[in-house]
Amino acid sequence: MLNFTFSNTTKIVFGKGVEEKVGKEAAVYGRKVLLHYGGGHIVRSGLKARVEASLREAGLEIVELGGVQPNPRLSLVQEGIELVRREKVDFILAVGGGSVIDSAKAIAIGVPYEGNVWDFYAGKADAEESMPVGVVLTIPAAGSEASPSSVITNEDGWLKRGYTALVMRPKFALMNPELTFSLPPYQTACGVSDMMAHIMERYFTNEPEVGFSDHLCEAALRSIIQEAPKVIAEPENYGARANIMWAGTIAHNDLLGMGRSEDWSSHNIEHELSAIYDIAHGAGLSIVFPAWMKYVYKHNINRFVQFAVRVFGVEQDFFNPEQTVLEGIRRLEEFYRRIGLPVRLQDAEIPADRLEEMAAKATANDTFKLGAFLPLGQKDVLAIYELCR
Repeated sequence: MLNFTFSNTTKIVFGKGVEEKVGKEAAVYGRKVLLHYGGGHIVRSGLKARVEASLREAGLEIVELGGVQPNPRLSLVQEGIELVRREKVDFILAVGGGSVIDSAKAIAIGVPYEGNVWDFYAGKADAEESMPVGVVLTIPAAGSEASPSSVITNEDGWLKRGYTALVMRPKFALMNPELTFSLPPYQTACGVSDMMAHIMERYFTNEPEVGFSDHLCEAALRSIIQEAPKVIAEPENYGARANIMWAGTIAHNDLLGMGRSEDWSSHNIEHELSAIYDIAHGAGLSIVFPAWMKYVYKHNINRFVQFAVRVFGVEQDFFNPEQTVLEGIRRLEEFYRRIGLPVRLQDAEIPADRLEEMAAKATANDTFKLGAFLPLGQKDVLAIYELCR
């Protein structure tokens, strides 16, 4: 096990009606709030009005910036930075899912920075300070409500890049599973895929003595696999929604990665898909992750056997471990299909004519390798894209 320091300072307030406490929580950080959100859903559902009422009751002034899209855009982040500076905002409140939270985080580190906020995502600068950010979570998926990470898409070249800095971890997250009742089945499934990928990126490691966190990862994955069909079949099943929402947070709040080297190549490979084709991130991951597994499993076949046996209940074939692994991958794909997700590019109506371009962009023309489990160059990434067809 690797040395590690774990500190997660995000305050989680979980349960029915907790969004009504947002004014009290936000008032700790200032008197003027940027209310950052996506489209009209929070308006139609009445959530925006309830949040605004709570903020005003706490004596807070509200500045609004809506319009966050899935795969959040750099242009809106830059607009938000200018708005916050002009209006002298003290605090940023993200009401929505991972895209809204990621956009809010980017604004928060961009405000005190004198350069272009894209510098952080391009690897040209490190964020040393951030405005405080709070969250009212409406979509369990990205885990951004308690993570120090953000992913932004730059329309100039359609580059989708992530950045991690501890200063970006939100101050609080208000999480009411009832707010997820109205999520469409496909959006729910995409969220499930995203949180599973966050766990699997940590699970497939080269560290040999991480048995405790192995079991934590496996339990989280089994729970998600068990609850996902319930929330899709019974959208207002509070218990199932609560389990999924909490699992999404734990999947990406850093706990499951402690002491382990993490991979993240599948996320980087998927980013090229969603940057170009604007596919939902979770749907891209359900295509990419099984293909990545098929390409790399021989690097550490015992870990993939363990995954198949412990997560998907595959009966271990001691004489043919490869068969055990492939059955585990098959069951993962079957699970994705069962909840309505694509597992091939053609399932998502994505053409295969830009695979070489995506492989080149993902590896910066082979100038760096992706991942830590088995570092991947441009040819490797292209081969994985080919397995996605």
